[in-house]
Amino acid sequence: MSGMLDSGTRLTAENGDEVEITGFLGAGGQGEVYRVRTPAGERALKWYYPTCATPEQEAIVRELVDRDFADDRFLWPEAYVPEHHGSYGYLMGLRPDRFKGLPALFRRRLRTSTRALLTACLYTVEAYQALHSRGIAYRDISWGNIFFDPATGDVLVCDNDNAVVEGDASGISGTMEFMAPELVRGDPGARPGTQSDLHSLAVLLFMLLMNHHPLKGRRELQIHCLDEAAERKLYGRDPLFVFDPADDSNAPDPAEHATVLATWDAAAGRLQELFRRGFTTGLHDPASRVRESEWRNALRAVLDSVVECASCGRQNMTEPGENPPPRLCWGCGQRLVLPPRLTVTTAPPRTEHHIRLRRAARVHEHHLDPEPARHDCSDASLVAELVEHPSKPGRYGIANRSEETWTGARSDGTVQRIGPGQTVPLRSGLELDLGGGARAVVRAG
Repeated sequence: MSGMLDSGTRLTAENGDEVEITGFLGAGGQGEVYRVRTPAGERALKWYYPTCATPEQEAIVRELVDRDFADDRFLWPEAYVPEHHGSYGYLMGLRPDRFKGLPALFRRRLRTSTRALLTACLYTVEAYQALHSRGIAYRDISWGNIFFDPATGDVLVCDNDNAVVEGDASGISGTMEFMAPELVRGDPGARPGTQSDLHSLAVLLFMLLMNHHPLKGRRELQIHCLDEAAERKLYGRDPLFVFDPADDSNAPDPAEHATVLATWDAAAGRLQELFRRGFTTGLHDPASRVRESEWRNALRAVLDSVVECASCGRQNMTEPGENPPPRLCWGCGQRLVLPPRLTVTTAPPRTEHHIRLRRAARVHEHHLDPEPARHDCSDASLVAELVEHPSKPGRYGIANRSEETWTGARSDGTVQRIGPGQTVPLRSGLELDLGGGARAVVRAG
């Protein structure tokens, strides 16, 4: 095994746990990661290079361990492992194999879907929002620290040892491509924090959905050597969004940037508007950057509006709400035929969610909550789903997957009760009382 620590090496964490090195997992810019055996089971150990094992970094790790941020979306430092041969480290959970790195996505080596990518974006936003709500700035949001499940969109944030209390000026400023322009320029008084995190988050979301960096257009193609000085100009001194509506001098080149031109055209207008704001006024005014709550609401609405093309089966974003503009499939170019939508109205404070009743459409617990703390699109939160009649192809109904008994009212006034596990035939005008003050109605258009 190559690395600073040999297999079989035994260490003692500060919490008293005995730690035995069993394997080498990888290396990064700050240190190496090992698989280890502990009394609590297998864990990962990050071990810093001696040059990175500074007193300042040690203080950050100890503070993060003391915070005990229990959130399953983060591989948070669990225990500090004291100095051994000139360095130190910390224990964290192991990353399950189903979580893949974003470089594989950007190189098109992963099979995923529009719905999974939107879900990953939604979960990513909420993960960082949870961190920010506790007064912690991540400071290094980038493609290297997020892993996702291409099948479900579940996310896992790794390398959390650079997060600090908001206002702390110690440590790193981030990865150049993701850093806010004021940090790249080194403006007086500018320091990494939640406001700069919002810029980094917008860059990450753009890359997830568009497979391209938002500031890399024709201007980058004119750079002969992309050295540090060129990067500072591109990302800091003279940043320009590739789809800036007022200046097309950095627009994508049709020959070199065909992917981002196609993915941008396929994106919902509601997301395009947020990206425009984040990468125009948001580049120069940190206070106008898109907040996590704005991203969350837009991503959820667009996710609920994804439909499959009737001609080729590919998933397409459509505009949320009623009577969206006509749209062509990004895959085959055929006009999309939109299915009916289920409008769910929550208990007070009233909030409406419009869910396109595509094949296997689902309603989750967060759709019934006016202010959900966290979205969950897994089976565990399933409330209802669209199912096809087992013996009558093309006939659909809404199946009750909750523990509540619903009341359904048809447009002719007929009322029926739908118990857990039962299905009510899908008809325009069908109204459902889902319990707890939440109601739903099936509408066309």
